[in-house]
Order: sequence, then C-alpha cells, then structure tokens
Amino acid sequence: MKIAYTGLNLPEGKTKINDPVFAAMVEKFKPLKVSPYFFEFLPDGYEQADAIVIAADRMLDLLIHDMEKLETRLERSGGDDGVEETELLRKCLSHLEEEKPICDLALEDEEKPIVHGLGFLSNTPTLTHEGGTVDIDTLCPAVMAKAGVMFFYTAGKEEVHAWFVKAGASAVDCAERIHTDLAKGFVKAEIVSFEDLMTAHSIADARSKGLTQLVDRGYVIEENTILEIRFTG
Repeated sequence: MKIAYTGLNLPEGKTKINDPVFAAMVEKFKPLKVSPYFFEFLPDGYEQADAIVIAADRMLDLLIHDMEKLETRLERSGGDDGVEETELLRKCLSHLEEEKPICDLALEDEEKPIVHGLGFLSNTPTLTHEGGTVDIDTLCPAVMAKAGVMFFYTAGKEEVHAWFVKAGASAVDCAERIHTDLAKGFVKAEIVSFEDLMTAHSIADARSKGLTQLVDRGYVIEENTILEIRFTG
C-alpha cells in the first residue's frame, strides 16, 4: 500500500510495521520463511497513492489541486455538463472550500462514478493528523480502516505470510491474491480465526478440535483470518 504524506515526520520508502498478529504467529510456528507486509511512504506523492495522510494545517496543499480542477471545469462548461452535473461540481467545490477532502463527501450512488471519473486527488482515502512525529504502528491500521482494506494470513512451519485485500473479500478473492491458480482450481477454503489458532499447535490440531471451518468461494473472509486453500490442479 502506497501512502502519500505531507507535513509529517514519517520514514520515506518501504516500512514494516509491528503487526501483533503476524508476530504472534511467527513466534508460535517459527517458520522457515517470514513474509510480512510492507507499507510504502511517499512524500507528497498524491497521484501514486492508495491513501493519504496529511498534517491538518497542510490540508490545502492537497485540496488546492482539486479546487483548481473544479473551477476550471465549471468555467469551461458554461452549464453544458447539464444541470445535475453542474450542481454536483458545485457541491464538491463547496465541500473543498470547507477544507474537507472529497473522500469524506456524502454522495448518492449515481454521483459516485461521476466524481470518481474526475480524478480528484482528495477522493483517495485521506486522514488528517495534527502534525509532528507519527507512530506508524498506530497510523497504518487507521489508514487501512479508512481505505477499507485488511490483512488475512497463511501460516505454518514453512511460512507465515501476511496478505493484503479489500475488506469484505471472498474466499476465492483471497485465493487469487495468493496465486491465480488457486482461484482457478478453488474447491474450498479452510479457515480459522487468529484467536482460535493460538489455542492449537497447528491448523491440523485446530481442525481436530473443531476450530476450523470449510467455506465456499463466496464466503466473506473476516480480518485476521488464517486460511488454507483446497484446489484442483
């Protein structure tokens, strides 16, 4: 996940956060390989970002780009975009003038694709901070929540791996995130919660205790779930 930032003391480049779920499983399984997730911090890299975190007193540094785009579009359209779209543009501009990012603007379902298509920088999930040094171990989960993304995991003696997906991802979505072949040949996913796995020696032990569950491709995976994919080659 690429996180653009402005006005904050954050480490530029790829950074591993302290993930207590991942750390606990590494301690438990002592795997041959560990694959934590790395966030990438980009100073002022709004165009490339999946999310933005910005000092509250620097919000206009971001919003000014969107305000200029809106004002130019309104001037050029002369109302030719239609009454409804013109009103939507004015609604967006009014929101920006209150120093609020577009991502926080309440939109009707039919308005969302129009706003998305305009490419506003502040339509990217945006968090504000009062400035200064930021604890990235606290920041990254907050950014993930704002962006609607989560971790699931695969775990065992061979490897503990943190995977990054949209919140609400299905079992087959998670399988595809691991490898496209797993999604193509998907049969079932065996899942277990982190809390339950911590009470067992392994996934096999968790299975014997009735703590795992076999689910179909459309099953919605919860955050911090550990899973194994059953598939045909």
